[in-house]
Amino acid sequence: MIDELNVRDIALIKQASLFPARGLTAITGETGAGKTALLQAMKLLCGDRADSTMVREGASSLEVQGRILDFGKPEDEGMVAQRLVTSDGRSRVHINGAMAQVGQLAETVGATIDLCGQHEHQRLMQAANHRSMLDAWAGSDVETPLAAYREAFAAAQEAAAATQQIRDAGSMDAAAVEQARYIIRRIDEVAPVESEYESLMEGVPRVENSEALKRTVEQAHAALAGDGGALETLGGAIHGLESMQSVDEALAQKVESLREASYIIEDVARDVRSYSDSIEYDQAGLQQMQDRLGQLQGIMRAWGPTISEVLSARERAQATVDAVEGFAQRLEEAQAAQDAAEERLAQAADAVHEARLAAAPRFAHLATEQFGRLGLGDARLECSVETKPRESWTDDGPDAVQFMFRPGADLSPKPLAKIASGGEISRVMLAIKVALGSSDEVDTLIFDEVDAGIGGTAARALTAVLSDLARTHQVIVVTHLAQVAVAAEAHYVARKLPGDTPETLFSHVDGEQRVREIARMLSGDSSQATIDHARQLISEAATAHAKQKASAALEALGKRTAAEAAAGSGPAAGPSPTLFDEGRIF
Repeated sequence: MIDELNVRDIALIKQASLFPARGLTAITGETGAGKTALLQAMKLLCGDRADSTMVREGASSLEVQGRILDFGKPEDEGMVAQRLVTSDGRSRVHINGAMAQVGQLAETVGATIDLCGQHEHQRLMQAANHRSMLDAWAGSDVETPLAAYREAFAAAQEAAAATQQIRDAGSMDAAAVEQARYIIRRIDEVAPVESEYESLMEGVPRVENSEALKRTVEQAHAALAGDGGALETLGGAIHGLESMQSVDEALAQKVESLREASYIIEDVARDVRSYSDSIEYDQAGLQQMQDRLGQLQGIMRAWGPTISEVLSARERAQATVDAVEGFAQRLEEAQAAQDAAEERLAQAADAVHEARLAAAPRFAHLATEQFGRLGLGDARLECSVETKPRESWTDDGPDAVQFMFRPGADLSPKPLAKIASGGEISRVMLAIKVALGSSDEVDTLIFDEVDAGIGGTAARALTAVLSDLARTHQVIVVTHLAQVAVAAEAHYVARKLPGDTPETLFSHVDGEQRVREIARMLSGDSSQATIDHARQLISEAATAHAKQKASAALEALGKRTAAEAAAGSGPAAGPSPTLFDEGRIF
């Protein structure tokens, strides 16, 4: 819902700030005062296309900024959205201080607000959204079979994909299959093993250079352990220093270090001797290793560059051959599985269709009940539910759902988008929204021209309907009816200042200012009789609002008590709650 709205330099508005109520907010003013500019600002915040002509004359840009809260969680910080449009038509968007796209406004802010007025393309006017509305209203009656349908739909898609994959494999040309067989044959002839190539690359150089390697190792051994070698020289040094330890005890540590060095050299000399003994020159073995390396390098050039990739190429070739061999049987099995999945899907689709068919007239009846209160006479809402062709089914079910408006008993129903009258559109919207109640996914409803052609008793009925709707939504209504304005929890007045550069001011009115505005709406004058009538209407509305809040609080308290009794917990400890506490209902 809209917690705060700030507007700058749009049309005739130089600066305006609104703080709409959680329930019903009224915007009033003389015709031509500039109320439409405020609606344009809200459209921009919802992601509508920007027009440079909206920028106020003489200003370089316009700006709309709104703080949006979750209707169900008003204590949350929510988000702040900003739209800037320059006089040359450029548009900039920020959401919570970060740059964003206009489409993101539509997905975030626009998804929570419905603009219900003449020729608006709001969510309710788009038939594509009617299915989700009916489903949300029907609740578990549709939700349960729809969940089963979605499982069956996913299974049917998977089965169809598997069947198509087998068909695609079976339709391969003979050359592709023969190439796959050739790949398998060539790789199997070599029979490569993981890491074999790396091992050969290490071993071949050793065998090729075995004579030089053996000669070098033997020389190293002689230098370490032969006559006059390192060990013999080191032993003489140790013996000499040991003989002088009695003269200087500091030599003992050096003797110990030399002795440890001799042990290390002795170990190395032994390892070098063992390594030398292991070296053999094997001409036949070298030839075999070189031949094997050549075989591996051949298949690696063709399907590598690594042995792992060669083995992967063989797996793919085998899959191709397997797909062709036994194709008829595999296709028959896959088709049978697909047919079974389609049968289960058809049964699940029938269940969803029947649930929607059952919910549609009940929902339409609820909305139609509001038509009489809204001055729509014998008009009716109809909810069409038709099964689409199988190829058009989606994850949301097999049906096309559309709300239709029948203006009279003898007239044909028309899609909502085809209704000509702006006031008629708004009232139909209002009736549908009342029927949806808390199941509606939209938090804020903005009505323009909802009171067109309404007066007298119908005006009071319209007010009652708007008040009902304000219990489950934030409602902002641009109105010329005093009966509607007095029922609002927040009241703003648009006033155009005369001059060379006209300017529209939006003011929050209360107390005596509100009384005078209601009087103007009643008769256009400020006579004492009209003032008294205005005060009476405001007083009656305040009394009705208090009764409504008390009734809602008692209803909520009764539901909580019933829930506690059902759970066996009994009433909560502590003092009994009051109905009102600083304006909040418990």
